[in-house]
Amino acid sequence: MGDIRRRGAIVLGITGLVAPLTLALGSTPAAAASCTTQAGPYQKQVEKFLGRPVDGKQSAADCKAIKAFQTKHGITPNIGYAGSVTWGVMDLMNKQKAVGNKPNAAGKCPTNKGRIACVNLTLQISWIQDGSRLVYGPVPVRTGRNGYETRTGLKKIYWRDIDHVSTIYNVPMPYSQFFDGGQAFHSVNLSMWNPPGSHGCVNMTPATAKKYWSLLKNGDDVFVYGRKPGT
Repeated sequence: MGDIRRRGAIVLGITGLVAPLTLALGSTPAAAASCTTQAGPYQKQVEKFLGRPVDGKQSAADCKAIKAFQTKHGITPNIGYAGSVTWGVMDLMNKQKAVGNKPNAAGKCPTNKGRIACVNLTLQISWIQDGSRLVYGPVPVRTGRNGYETRTGLKKIYWRDIDHVSTIYNVPMPYSQFFDGGQAFHSVNLSMWNPPGSHGCVNMTPATAKKYWSLLKNGDDVFVYGRKPGT
C-alpha cells in the first residue's frame, strides 16, 4: 500500500500481497513427474471434498483433481499431494460454507453500532450488518499472515482511495478503505484461499471490494476479531 497523506501526516501502509490460511507446510514427497503417485496424510478427506472415490489411495485421476485445486488456489507445490496445506484450505472452505447466512450467530460483532463491517479472522470471512440485520455477505477474505497479522478490535474507516497504489510494493490496491494504520479492505486478483496470507490488509475479490465500497463510507465502524489459523 502506499504512503497515506491525511491531515498532513504520512501513514505508511501495509498491504496484503499473498493470501488467507497459514498452515504448516509439513513434508511433501519429491515428485519425479508433474503429478505425485504417493497418497498424502489427508488423502481420504481430500478425496471426499473433491467428490472422488474415497479409498485413501492415490490414482492418476485423484492427482489430477488435487493438482487442479492446488493450481486454482495458488497452493505450492502443486503436485497433487494431499498434504496439510491443501486439506487446511478445504477444511476452511467447509467451515465457511457451514456459516450460511448467520455469520454473527455467536454475537461477537457488535449490534449496537448501526452499520458495521465485521471480520472473523478465525473463519476468514467478512460481512456488513446494520444492527442485527445482515446487509451483505458473508464472503471469504484473505487477512494478515504470521508476522503481519490484521489487528483486532473496533476501528473506523478513515480514508478511502478507489485507485490506490502501494508505493512500498508497487502494486494496485483498488477500492481501498483504510481502517487501522495502513490496514485496509481492498481487492486483489488472487484466490481468497491462496496461502499464506496478506501483509495485514483484508483482501477481497474485485466484486466484493466494489460492494463494500458502495455500502460503506468514512466514519463507519469495522470490527475485527478471532485469530487466523497459523498466526
